[in-house]
Amino acid sequence: MSYDFRQIEDKWQKEWAEKGTFEAQNTSDKPKYYVLDMFPYPSGAGLHVGHPLGYIASDIYARYKRHKGFNVLHPMGYDSFGLPAEQYAIQTGQHPAITTAANIKRYREQLDKIGFSFDWSREVRTSDPDYYKWTQWIFIQLFNSWYNKEANKAEDITTLVALFEQDGNSGVKAVCDEDVVAFTASQWSGFTPKKKQEILLQYRLTYLAETEVNWCPALGTVLANDEIVNGVSERGGHTVIRKKMTQWSMRISAYAQRLLDDLQKVDWPQPLKDSQVNWIGRSEGASVTFHTIPSGDVKNSYPIEVFTTRPDTIFGASFMTLAPEHELVSLITTPEQEEEVADYVEATAKRSERDRMADVKTISGAFTGAYASHPFTKEPVPVWIGDYVLAGYGTGAVMSVPCGDQRDYDFAKHFNIPIPNIFEGIDISEEAFADKEKTIISNSDFLNGLPYKKAVKLAIYELEKLEQGKGKINYRLRDAVFSRQRYWGEPFPVYYVEGMPQMIESKYLPIELPEVEKYLPTETGEPPLGNATTWAWNTVEHTVVSNKMIDHRTVFPLELNTMPGWAGSSFYFNRYMDPNNESEIFSQDAINYWQDVDLYIGGSEHATGHLLYSRFWQKFLFDKGVVPKEEFAKKLINQGMITGTSAFIYRIEGENTLVSKNLIGDRSVQPLHVDVSLVNPSDELDLVKFKENPLYADFKDAKFLLEDGVYIVGREVEKMSKSKYNVVSPDSICEDYGADSLRLYEMFLGPLEQSKPWNTAGITGVHSFLKKMWRLYHSGEEGAFNVTDEEATADNLKTLHKTIKKVEEDIENFSFNTSVSSFMICVNELSTQKCTSKSILEPLAILVSPYAPHIAEELYSKLGYKASIATAEFPKYDGKYLVESSKEYPISFNGKMRFKMELPADMSAADIESAVMAHKKTQEQLQGRTPKKVIVVPGKIVNVVG
Repeated sequence: MSYDFRQIEDKWQKEWAEKGTFEAQNTSDKPKYYVLDMFPYPSGAGLHVGHPLGYIASDIYARYKRHKGFNVLHPMGYDSFGLPAEQYAIQTGQHPAITTAANIKRYREQLDKIGFSFDWSREVRTSDPDYYKWTQWIFIQLFNSWYNKEANKAEDITTLVALFEQDGNSGVKAVCDEDVVAFTASQWSGFTPKKKQEILLQYRLTYLAETEVNWCPALGTVLANDEIVNGVSERGGHTVIRKKMTQWSMRISAYAQRLLDDLQKVDWPQPLKDSQVNWIGRSEGASVTFHTIPSGDVKNSYPIEVFTTRPDTIFGASFMTLAPEHELVSLITTPEQEEEVADYVEATAKRSERDRMADVKTISGAFTGAYASHPFTKEPVPVWIGDYVLAGYGTGAVMSVPCGDQRDYDFAKHFNIPIPNIFEGIDISEEAFADKEKTIISNSDFLNGLPYKKAVKLAIYELEKLEQGKGKINYRLRDAVFSRQRYWGEPFPVYYVEGMPQMIESKYLPIELPEVEKYLPTETGEPPLGNATTWAWNTVEHTVVSNKMIDHRTVFPLELNTMPGWAGSSFYFNRYMDPNNESEIFSQDAINYWQDVDLYIGGSEHATGHLLYSRFWQKFLFDKGVVPKEEFAKKLINQGMITGTSAFIYRIEGENTLVSKNLIGDRSVQPLHVDVSLVNPSDELDLVKFKENPLYADFKDAKFLLEDGVYIVGREVEKMSKSKYNVVSPDSICEDYGADSLRLYEMFLGPLEQSKPWNTAGITGVHSFLKKMWRLYHSGEEGAFNVTDEEATADNLKTLHKTIKKVEEDIENFSFNTSVSSFMICVNELSTQKCTSKSILEPLAILVSPYAPHIAEELYSKLGYKASIATAEFPKYDGKYLVESSKEYPISFNGKMRFKMELPADMSAADIESAVMAHKKTQEQLQGRTPKKVIVVPGKIVNVVG
């Protein structure tokens, strides 16, 4: 019987699905183990061979843990809201739900073909109302909470109201807006209900505020920083500008220090931790207040607050720089400078924050015409604007110290801003300033000559005396904008009364997306939900009703924005624990059993997006007593990327002529990607298929310069991408070689964390191995199954147990690539030994099962078992089978090996010498001579000298 992988894989995939083989139980006497993959966005392109890399690794580990006696939760679902489906809907008019469902169906088919041990009974989809009901529920909990600095946790908003009613807000230590106005208990009681709501919005963990956002006019939505690449939208490459909008925001900044501290609690890659540390950006220093000097048409004085980590350098501040978006710019700019400033602000709005942060070479700015008073010297300091200062970082203003910051120095030189004479004779190099054990600049007696730390403390002390500064800890991390002006996202459970947001009661959730005719913003600029005709909340009937019924008495307008893509992905790992629970987000029994994720595998690109937001929501839910752990994942592994080998054709500039790679010479050519499916392993382009392909219609009549009648393409390793035409589908690999071959090959390519290039030709090696393994269990002309009860030989046992030892170590260390090599060596050795012993071949099938589950299941069933191999115990390593009973010694004379002897492994050096000297071949070599000495190295060699 030959190895019919198609029949075997189809059989067992159906068997697993019908029997629910991999369904986890929420109560079990077994220890739990939760293995999770970052769930995918189901794009229309489907999976390519790079996508399953992490899934295969997690599946190997999940299967291994089942063999080890664990109750394993290994779920899968879909992050199914997002811009791609909406953009497709805009282009075609097809509802995003339809395309999303079709894409999910395609993904599911592909995932099933690869043989993953997912518990599909727990599948979640973020676009399913039964799921986003709980996203809305979490939003309501955030709205109804504030952050108590004294307790260092989130608390219900009612406790804050109680404090206001008792003592006002002067003694309240809360994370809140910067511009909160103090009030007494009696003042609070006298405020109108609307005024109270406005004040509470300044404290809530999710709140409405006017915020600088990344606005993409072409997509009609706000984008997060991680959705922008090189200044344009990641999706579509559209222009992004900075714009002020009223948005929902999440007060993630309240958790900044805890997010930093608790990185020590998790086993995550250090580069990923470093990314989060840098993103959160904790720094200690001082808040310093400068006051603008009234002059001419600008009659008012305005405070400008800056944050600096080096208040001891304040005497070196020769100018100030505001972010172009800073709210004071329009108030302090003089009439003479208005046009220049306006032009600069408009130009800056077209640059993303990331571009501005990354650009260290471009020097640009504009003078506002205003001056501020130096806190100590009272000298006028010119106030400029520059795009290297960001409105959302710190206060959006800096005191510019040319000697302490390269950009400040370059800015001053470029615009001829005078640098104080105190710098004369002082080393103002970056290297000198980096020496934080000494104060570089000072023209004040109270700072002169002091060490850095003392100077900082004294500067803060003096600023506090002047009431123009105080010590402060600052974070780069900003509150997360939570609104998106698009249709295909979670609706907010919010309606508005007199412009103030009101939460819909949880028992009436979910608030489902309404039908709309158009998925674009309205003609008046409202988000797409503005096109909905049934999108108002009836507070009596507690249901969504027609907009025509809005009377602002019992029927009110609903929120038109939707939640961002990261909303649903920030808690899905918890929902998997009890995904079919309709009455609560999950039962306490389920969450207390599963606790957290034991192993999480996914891409490093999510370091400062999904992984940071998820940690924030987890900590909030922990504060509220909803989850038992502050961190949701104990261990995280970033899998590397499988790259594609792209193919290129070369068009001669200005001609419709394609020249073969090795004939380019000095010609000026334009390289163009060509579909790799049109190229054979020898890099030869199939010219017939190329000309027939509609993608290349422009070259149907092109002239071809060939090498010996063939066109040779160029090759380059790049990210596997549909746009580069270098995508390899797992479907074709499974069809030609089988899922087990695909799984083994992806692991065999190299260490999990590293990137590695795909080469389809290489898969034949692992496919040949599987056929050889199949033959190990079958023999004879008919290929009949031939596993016997014959006793295993010492060589059989040695081969098996060294493989058990190596494979178990490899899996525990996530070194899956070297396990595949071990399997190959093992099968080769057992084949040479002609092993047919069940006591060897049965544990071998279990060893291979996590990697190649289909062939392992088939062999296990042939061994007579009715239950799945998934329930079989992992083989136990016994070191006694690797202990050598004898040792082969090379016997040398004067350093030259003449023959070998097999001697007992535990023989003493004296007995070894006696045995060698008594050997017939030794006597022949010596011919009656007595050797000068005999060197014996037990377990190694024997050398007879003389």
